[in-house]
Amino acid sequence: NENERIDDLQRKLPDGRDLKIIQNPDWFCFGIDAVLLSGFAEVKKNDSVMDIGTGTGIIPLLLAAKTEASHIDALEIQTEVAKMAQRSVSMNGLEDKINIINQSLVGYKSECQYNVVTCNPPYKTADTGLVNPEDKLKISRHEVCCTLSDVVKTASRILKPMGRFYMIHRPERL
Repeated sequence: NENERIDDLQRKLPDGRDLKIIQNPDWFCFGIDAVLLSGFAEVKKNDSVMDIGTGTGIIPLLLAAKTEASHIDALEIQTEVAKMAQRSVSMNGLEDKINIINQSLVGYKSECQYNVVTCNPPYKTADTGLVNPEDKLKISRHEVCCTLSDVVKTASRILKPMGRFYMIHRPERL
């Protein structure tokens, strides 16, 4: 689509194809934090995974390439961004492994379903720092649609007993 680009993620899928992602530089593009989080998260064979606030789908794509998760769901509130993430999933032929869900985590109805939950949430509260006038950037960087408390509560509810929650955040917010 207009203003979008296809980036090579410098990773191979299990079948040897190059892993790629669609991004729009006018919106929020993933950074090193998402790459580090996907590398840190321990996903075991046949684990079910949920990525909260997936954005362009970078974390599920990287996890699909490096793990043997049975299935990865990815929650994204912004419709256009969720559609872009879904197109990246399709472009990589990962429809059987990754499911993009266009919905808010607030009110997400699921309990004890996942072995692993990952999240690279907005780092700033709604009233701090420079707030971008562009909604897609504002929602990605500031707690406009959910708070850190919402993320933690949702993760605790949707994790199976002994499940693992991986999140990257600024130390002062923890």
